[in-house]
Amino acid sequence: MAIGFQALHGDTTGTQNTATGYRALFLNTTGSKSTAYGSQALYNNTTGGNNVATGFSTLFSNISGNNNTGDGDRALTFNNGNDNTATGFNSLYNNRAGNGNTATGSQALFSNTTGGGNTAIGAIALPGNTIGAGNTAIGAFALANNTTGSDNIALGDTAGLFLTTGDNNIDIGNNGVAGDFDTTRIESSVQGAIYLAGIAGQIVGAGGTTCYVDNDGKLGVFLSSRRFKTDIADIGAASEALLALRPVTFHYKPELDKTCIPQFGLVAEEVAQVNPDLVTRDAKGELSTVRYEAVNAMLLNEFLKEHRKIEQQERQIQEEHCKVQEQQVTINKLNSTVAQQQEEMKVFAASLKKQASQIQKVTAQLKVSTATPQIVSDQ
Repeated sequence: MAIGFQALHGDTTGTQNTATGYRALFLNTTGSKSTAYGSQALYNNTTGGNNVATGFSTLFSNISGNNNTGDGDRALTFNNGNDNTATGFNSLYNNRAGNGNTATGSQALFSNTTGGGNTAIGAIALPGNTIGAGNTAIGAFALANNTTGSDNIALGDTAGLFLTTGDNNIDIGNNGVAGDFDTTRIESSVQGAIYLAGIAGQIVGAGGTTCYVDNDGKLGVFLSSRRFKTDIADIGAASEALLALRPVTFHYKPELDKTCIPQFGLVAEEVAQVNPDLVTRDAKGELSTVRYEAVNAMLLNEFLKEHRKIEQQERQIQEEHCKVQEQQVTINKLNSTVAQQQEEMKVFAASLKKQASQIQKVTAQLKVSTATPQIVSDQ
């Protein structure tokens, strides 16, 4: 069906085409099952099939691209790719060979040439993208400055606005930052709280680590491997400052904690007076909280120092004990020697006593013999 001056003018064997408007499907020869509604819609199409073009110059340069849908003036004007859908003025205007793109909104994916698998929903969403692929932009001006970045997701008005060439970024209600790669940003600094379902009461594996947040809202963990560190040195006497800290119990103010659960910890102002390196400050420079992980490291240092002292004392006690044992052995040897000498002295005394008894007997015999007159034999 051809309605309009020179509509389907060059068609030869193409079938089931519908052309409505001045020179709609003008050069089509063998392409089939296409629908063109608007002046010069699908003008250059020759062999492409299953295309739908609605609007002035829509899919104007398409020659052999298939399965494209353009709805809006100059949508997919220079397209020759496949499986693209463009709805809105100048949407996917410069697409040449990009496939599988979806653009909904005025000038959405306007500059795209060969990038494929992109989705842009919103006025001027992804307008500067050329070869970037796999991007999703939902919202006016979403990913507006992206050119070659791929696999980015932007959700919200001006979401990902500042991204240019970075890949694998997710910006939800956030403008993003030029040069971002593999980064997720959610909302802006005006947010006062965030609630995430599916976390409370859940158990993580043994490989999990404590998560922290900085003043820019960046989430992360502290790295402990040597390869991430420089200027490594012992804490030394610096941990002795902990002895001046005052552990306290307290309650958070009701507007911060409605449960009023008793808390235990330290007061940041008091800790700052002892060691300012043990506290953190917020974006305004005001004291915020205590670096409890640093306090724990210092506590470990003090514990190890005391442990070494106890070990040294135990070694000294052991050494003294060994000396006492050696002395006791010596005393035992001396006692044994004394006992032996005492036994020898007893034997010697008994011998002396026996000899004394014998001497007494001899002496008595001598006395008797001296007192008795001797009889001189006549012979």
